[in-house]
Parts: sequence; C-alpha cells; structure tokens
Amino acid sequence: MKNKIELSRRDFLKYAGVGAVLTGASFAGCKRNSVSGEGGALGPVPSDKMTYRTNNNTGEKVSLLGYGCMRWPLRKKSDGTDEIDQDAVNQLIDYAIAHGVNYFDTAPGYVRALSETATGIALKRHPRDKFFVATKLSTQGNAPGLRTFQGSKAMYDKSFRDLQVDYIDYYLLHFIGAGGVPTVMERFYNNGMLDFLVKERQAGRIRNLGWSFHGDVAAFDFLLSQQDKGKVKWDFAMIQMNYIDWKYATGMNTPAEYLMGELEKRDIQAVVMEPLLGGRLARVNAHGLRLMKEVNPQDTAAKWAFRYAGDHPNVLTVLSGMTYMEHLQDNIRSYSPFEPLTEKEKEVILEVTDIMRNPDFIQCTNCHYCMPCPYGLDIPQTFDLYNRIVSEDKLLKSSTDNNYRKLRREFLIAYDRAIPKPRQADFCNGCDKCKPTCPQRLDIPKELKRVETYVEQLKQNKEF
Repeated sequence: MKNKIELSRRDFLKYAGVGAVLTGASFAGCKRNSVSGEGGALGPVPSDKMTYRTNNNTGEKVSLLGYGCMRWPLRKKSDGTDEIDQDAVNQLIDYAIAHGVNYFDTAPGYVRALSETATGIALKRHPRDKFFVATKLSTQGNAPGLRTFQGSKAMYDKSFRDLQVDYIDYYLLHFIGAGGVPTVMERFYNNGMLDFLVKERQAGRIRNLGWSFHGDVAAFDFLLSQQDKGKVKWDFAMIQMNYIDWKYATGMNTPAEYLMGELEKRDIQAVVMEPLLGGRLARVNAHGLRLMKEVNPQDTAAKWAFRYAGDHPNVLTVLSGMTYMEHLQDNIRSYSPFEPLTEKEKEVILEVTDIMRNPDFIQCTNCHYCMPCPYGLDIPQTFDLYNRIVSEDKLLKSSTDNNYRKLRREFLIAYDRAIPKPRQADFCNGCDKCKPTCPQRLDIPKELKRVETYVEQLKQNKEF
C-alpha cells in the first residue's frame, strides 16, 4: 500500500507546476497565427471588428469576448516554486486590448491568490477608459473572520490595492448558491456587507453590482426576489451557459434556459462563464466534429460554442480563461465580428448536444477551485486527460476493442508524462476536502476512483 501522507506546502509546489509552465518564448511570433489546433486555415486576427454589447444601465460598450483571468500562465522561480509569468500576462492583455477586448474578470483567489495583482499590473499600463475590470467578494471560504463585515471589507479594499484602481466597473457577490439562502444571508446580509456595497455603488467606487451563480437555485431566486421587492437593484449576473447546460446542467447546476429567462424578465443582463464547459466543447468527439465540419469546414468546435453563447441577446459578455495566445486569437476571431447562428447550425448544435451528453464524461470544468489538494493530487489535469480520451472516442471498454494495444499504450504513457506519480488518482485518500469547493458538485474522490480503476485495468490488462 502506498504511503498517503499529507504533502508539505513545499512538496506540493514542487509538483504543482509540472506541465503548466509557460515562458515568454511561447508567445513569440503569434501576431498573425493562421492555423487552428485542428489544422484548418484561419487567416489573420482582425483588430477592428470586435462585436460590442451595450450595458443597459450605463450605455457602455462592452466587448462580447471577455477575458477570464483565472488561468494566467506560470513560470518557475529560482527556488523551484511557481509564479505568474507577468511578461506573458502583459503580452496577452496588450494583445487583447489591441484587438478590441475591454472586459477583464478576476477574483481574489484566482491563480493562487495572485491574479488580481498580475491583472492590475498589466492593466495599469493602459488608459483607464480602455478597459472594464470585474472582481468579486470571494467570501465562500471558511477562514476565521472572513464572513464578518471587517473580514469582507478587508478583501474588498485589498482588491482596489491589487488592481491599482480607484473604482471597480463590475463587482460581484461570488459563488452564490453554495450553501443556499442561509449562506447568502450570512455572507452578505447579516453582516451588513451588501448595504455597504450598495452605498459604494452610489459613491461611484462600484459602477455595476451583481453576482456569480453556482449551486442551489433557491439562492438565485432569492436575490431576484430582493429586486422584485425593491430592496436592491442588480445590474448584471454571471451564469454558466453553453449548449449543453442550456437544458442539461448537471449536479447542483441549474439549466441556463431557466436562469436566462428569469434574468430577461427583469432586464438584468448576463455575463456568461464556461462557454466551453471547461474545454469539453472545444474537444467534441469525432462524430460531433464531423457534423460541424459538414456545415462550416473552417470553424473550430470552440468557435461554434462561442457563437452559441453570443447568440443570446441578453448576454453582455462571454468569458474565456485564455492561457495561450492561440486561444485568445481564435476567440477574438469568433466575435470579430459575431455571426448569429443559422437555423441549420442550431439543428447541428442540438445533434452535437445529444452526442456530448455521454455519461462517460467527468463533468469537470477545469476551474481549479478544488486545488491545491492537501495530498498533492492534480485533480483537474487527471480529469482532463480522462475526458480527452472520451471526447476522442478512445475510451477502452474491452480488451477486444479495436486498436486496444495502441490506445492502451498511448494513454498510459500520456498519463505518466503529464502527471507525476505522487499526484495521480490512486493517491487520493477520500478526505473530501475538495468536494465543497466544486461548483459542479462533483463527488471528486469517487471520480478519481473511476480514473484509478481505469488506469489499473489498463496496466494489468484486466478485462473491463
């Protein structure tokens, strides 16, 4: 039996950056990338064709593509630990702004609590009227004093310092739904924090006040009822929306069709998160991709997903956490300009939705909220590797499957190369510390056991 002792912070950081570190060289020569990851010709990236949506409250023109700042690239420091690659962040933000992106979304806890600082450094180099910055009151954790007025206000004030701004364009109550209505009351009402934020909006230090939603729909409905009763006005809300979650949201998530409908009734615009469902919709399986290519041979699966998200008129902006320059460029193309879906394309999306609702998928969106694992596991990378073989029709279910030996070898080599052994699924001891942090309400230890079982069956050449 393996020794599943808890890793020290130093040991965790030793392994944390494997496979995820980028250098400035990664972005060299990307100004006019003309080939997609699928090999199709894409052409130059337009710099003056970005589509904008109008904020109904302020009249501001917001880029339909918003930059999610939760996956900034990392690099190794001299002591072997990781830090955000500030040069790469600067280059990505410069490129985004030069190509029409003006909405940047971060939070105090993103990228090991370093995102606000890195985002602030990069944005400070641009005129303040060239960007909108969004951040959040992320008091969903259980640190002592975090949910008191003093603890919440300290987080609020720190966001201003880290972002180096004197007003925040879009401020969100973060992770509404986790814990239901009682948690909403504890985090924002009973301590007087929401009253404070409303006054801050009146004073102009907050320009738009809203919330991000995952979880118990009773909390979503409660906040809307507060507006219905005239107790608070919401300027926007962030919801998870994509062509699978529109009707078929899993776990504790609510179908976006309901969420969007309730927002539209009240003229509250939506900011969309997870348009690619953690990257799954950028990697549709071979059958789904064939259907898409029959209609639009040059378009990537990601572009189909972004066009779907942007096709809803109540959407203010669609967020994407873009670590790589090629992803940024591809997403800029999706909205430069935005092209509404045709009826034929909508029919194809319905067909692909049926294909992608495969129960073999682990419904992870790669948000990293479960990290760091106290035992050092790389949970998102593990699930991502598993989902990749599902999306590529390479999940083996019998030793008699076609290409069994080849596909078995490919996966085992990729698994060992991408994830060091102390961070693989079989080191999970079921402590359950990750479960409350997952917006998708995954039983993470159970899903890790699924991957561990699959790996062991392949290693031992056992029948499934």
